[in-house]
Amino acid sequence: MILYFNLLYKIIMQTSYIIIWVVVVFVLFLIGKYNGLVRFRNTRDQSFADIDVQLKQRFNLIPNLVSTVEWYATHERETLEEVTRARTSFLWAGNDVNGKIAADNMLAGALKSIFAVAESYPDLKANENFIELQKELSDIENKIAASRRFFNSTTQEYNTYVQVFPNNVLAWFFGFKEADMYEIENEKERENIKVKF
Repeated sequence: MILYFNLLYKIIMQTSYIIIWVVVVFVLFLIGKYNGLVRFRNTRDQSFADIDVQLKQRFNLIPNLVSTVEWYATHERETLEEVTRARTSFLWAGNDVNGKIAADNMLAGALKSIFAVAESYPDLKANENFIELQKELSDIENKIAASRRFFNSTTQEYNTYVQVFPNNVLAWFFGFKEADMYEIENEKERENIKVKF
């Protein structure tokens, strides 16, 4: 009988060790997956912060551009007001990624209008201040395009990580949701801004 109890005790102890190891491995697995979700989300957030810096530089350049164009084209009020509205929308968006994307899309359309206005004024196109602003804007546009590509790449990686099994279960449990890509909503805005020198 004692032999029977000793054998039963050994089986219970071994089973307990196995259960403890399984629980420890499972907890470590959960921690690793959760940390992966956080890492991908933070990388995406950082990549948008890079876009945000470029957008702020562009929006800070806009008042100078508007002032230069305004001096030449005083009757083009609607175009200049559209640029101002876009800049205001961006500033009011705060930390709202989708609001900033919408303001950026609005500004892209407004900038096309500004450069269309500039085509009508040969003196404006020849103005050194306007030419310098165009160069700065062109440089910023290139940086924004590169930042958007990186943002969309990190968003795609994040979304893939959130969608695959078993991450999708953990993402749902911890409240991680798929994120939007940086897309231009209006087909007209997909056209490149023409910056002529």
